[in-house]
Amino acid sequence: MLPELYTILSKTVIAPRVTRFDVYVPEIARKRRAGQFVIIRVWEGGERIPLTIADADPQAGTITLISQSVGKTTRLLAEKQIGEKLQDVVGPLGTATHIEKWGTVVCIGGGIGAAPLHPIAQAVKGAGNYLITILGARTRELIILEKEIRAISDEIIITTDDGSYGDKGLVTESLQKLIDSGRTLDKIITIGPAIMMKMVAETTRPFQIPTLASLNSIMVDGTGMCGGCRVTVAGQVKFVCVDGPEFDAHQVEWSEMMLRLNTFKEYECRLSANGKEGRE
Repeated sequence: MLPELYTILSKTVIAPRVTRFDVYVPEIARKRRAGQFVIIRVWEGGERIPLTIADADPQAGTITLISQSVGKTTRLLAEKQIGEKLQDVVGPLGTATHIEKWGTVVCIGGGIGAAPLHPIAQAVKGAGNYLITILGARTRELIILEKEIRAISDEIIITTDDGSYGDKGLVTESLQKLIDSGRTLDKIITIGPAIMMKMVAETTRPFQIPTLASLNSIMVDGTGMCGGCRVTVAGQVKFVCVDGPEFDAHQVEWSEMMLRLNTFKEYECRLSANGKEGRE
């Protein structure tokens, strides 16, 4: 007997406040492509949140979602148990990542950014590229999906801010070493905190290495209607959820994007101080 739609078939805590779910949605599992996302609701009348499809198993009919508990909705999602259902799952949404055989590709993931990076790295390797992956986080316990990404990478570099695992330092330092070694790097793909992606772009800009950044962290409703994910790219207004989520990192107005990311920071801090987490 098949599970009901939106049933959680597995759940694993993979890092502090980071949970991995496999959810039964066979049509999405069959149709999804690297870089696409879904919109979920945890309960009826609840907030709609976008989550990138971190992996999929078309035969089992499942997609993998990875969520970091930062607000009310993601906290309640983390409390869901195996066998329980999500209210609904809509997708796949967003423009799939353009993948081709470029040559040597460096995929760079920061913290939770390893989740949306994983399917893109899979597709990059599947297209016949030589894949170098750099994963970075503040500490060892915040490195996620290392085993899965190591399995598909020709080379992998781990960095931590505090030196508790891998190389001590930032992902951009490891990237600079690769550039300085004289190796030909044909494409850079980066996903993580906005400041990290900005610094990756500034590292590659002098060498004119094509660099793609995923701005999925700024998405809100995933339909292009709320305007919350509005960014400027090459002087033009774009909406991350419908025009992206990937853009030329050298053309993104990073300062504007980071200001937009902080729009609700004061409000969320006030709710947290009152004993509530995140947006209501």
